[in-house]
Amino acid sequence: MTSFNTSPTLPVWRAVLALAVVFVMLATTGWTAVRHHGGPRDALEAELTGWRKERVGTRALPSPDSPPQRIAAFFASIGSARQHRLADRFPRIVGNLNGAPVSLRYRANRSSLGATLKMEGERLRKASSRLTREGRHTAARRLHRFRALMARDRQILAFDPSGSGKVAEVFGDLDRAERVSVVVPGVDTNLLTFQKTARKYTAPVGMAQSLYAAEQAAAPRARTAVIAWADYTAPVGIGMDSAIGRLAESGAVRLTALTEALPGDSEVALFCHSYGSVVCGVAARGLPPRVTDLAVAGSPGMRAENVAGLGTRARVWAMRDEDDWIEDVPHLAVGGLGHGEDPVAPDFGARVLSAAGAVGHAGYFKPGTGSVENFAAIGVGSYGDVECAPGHRACRSGISGAKDVRRA
Repeated sequence: MTSFNTSPTLPVWRAVLALAVVFVMLATTGWTAVRHHGGPRDALEAELTGWRKERVGTRALPSPDSPPQRIAAFFASIGSARQHRLADRFPRIVGNLNGAPVSLRYRANRSSLGATLKMEGERLRKASSRLTREGRHTAARRLHRFRALMARDRQILAFDPSGSGKVAEVFGDLDRAERVSVVVPGVDTNLLTFQKTARKYTAPVGMAQSLYAAEQAAAPRARTAVIAWADYTAPVGIGMDSAIGRLAESGAVRLTALTEALPGDSEVALFCHSYGSVVCGVAARGLPPRVTDLAVAGSPGMRAENVAGLGTRARVWAMRDEDDWIEDVPHLAVGGLGHGEDPVAPDFGARVLSAAGAVGHAGYFKPGTGSVENFAAIGVGSYGDVECAPGHRACRSGISGAKDVRRA
């Protein structure tokens, strides 16, 4: 890894500042600072206790930590009626259980959302007089988010309201998809920022919707699905957590589990933005062979010095808009700080894509941009339509066996 001699004073002060910001937030909102008995964590613990005691016939239920293949085999063996009973009784578990049938997870998460909405509403009524104005605003935003996620047309693949919250949503038919794209977002991703009205395409839902629409336009007859994946704990702001790999390491475990648990034999492409590219870089070595492409945008580094250091057989793509401030972040690593070489640097060895039309750090998924159209071409396997960045004409070279799905 690249290193340099420097005083530890600046990193230490940054860490202190980051902690100070967190403490100020907790002290001023009043909502997240209080341990709410009977909240989401307690409800999950109660389900876990019941899950361990439950039997299907004489069989115990598999541990929620079991490999996806074992979970899938178990659910396949018990029939739809028993599946539904388990989903209705243990929605917080089944809704996040890698290997459980996708439609069953949607069902469970609707149930979990409904129960959480009711619980949060009651908590707000009881605690309202003790909350600050900001705390009430945060609580109201959470309620609004839960209601929005419960809309009939939404396919919620994962939902965990504890802490800042984690969630994942599917666009398209995941069971029948031949190509699956996963959008992995970066800093400040949580339950409240999962979807935005203003600056829609800077949030995971808008990113995924834009990519899905671009893939349908690129290959109307292709069976595709896109996942907005905010099912990991992301750093808050540009602080110490965003400069180290701790959260990326835990996120990589969850991302790998997702890719292993996807139904069928679809090929998978990961589209990783900002700190999400750190998650993808850490996960790269352990990803299953079905992950054929790994594309990063606005990356601070992938915790590797080159593509070979990622240890993956997937094609690695990278892009950066010329106005993206991430270019000014030092691409190095020292003492655990920093994420290594710049993925668009020639020595890194990625296939460098054009980001034409993107605006700054958050504009890569805006509809009509060359950046999202490049992502869509990768997502549907139309590699001949990929536009290389200026000076990187060979980004499409050496891709054998790629079919044009538009003519399939």
